[in-house]
Amino acid sequence: MKSKFIPLILIFIFLITFVIFFKGLKNSNIYTPNNNLKKEVPLFELKSFENNSIIISEKIFEDNKYYLMNIWASWCIPCKEEHKFLMKLKKDERIELIGFNYKDNFKNASSFLKDLGNPYNIIVSDKDGTASIEWGAYGVPESFLVHQNKIIKRFIGPIKNKDLLEIEKIIR
Repeated sequence: MKSKFIPLILIFIFLITFVIFFKGLKNSNIYTPNNNLKKEVPLFELKSFENNSIIISEKIFEDNKYYLMNIWASWCIPCKEEHKFLMKLKKDERIELIGFNYKDNFKNASSFLKDLGNPYNIIVSDKDGTASIEWGAYGVPESFLVHQNKIIKRFIGPIKNKDLLEIEKIIR
């Protein structure tokens, strides 16, 4: 008698487990952050990428100008994809590009810029990634559009043509 119930109990347990996992797959709990922020620019003091002098955030951002703060690294494949769009954006005098070199080797990052071009007005070195985290970054690449010392737009992932058009529309 016991041997007849064991397969039924196992089938019942399997069905319950299947139903639980199936319902879990249908219920997406993906968190999408707010990309329009109006949040104050985090303060930082970081070394300049080029000459190791200290760069203070309060001296970079002017009230009447637009800035795109871009977190990048030479080892980041999507950073290479977005680089051509950053080079296009560099030509626009209404915006300055600030580069945060994230957890990168100086030699590799220098080669990256030499090979692809340097779109940045200023580059700081974020060796341990702390400053990027204070900005609210999840990874690389990530960009923040800044105006009047406030983050007004966030771009998660590589800048693409549609993002470039959106930036140009905002800074008009």
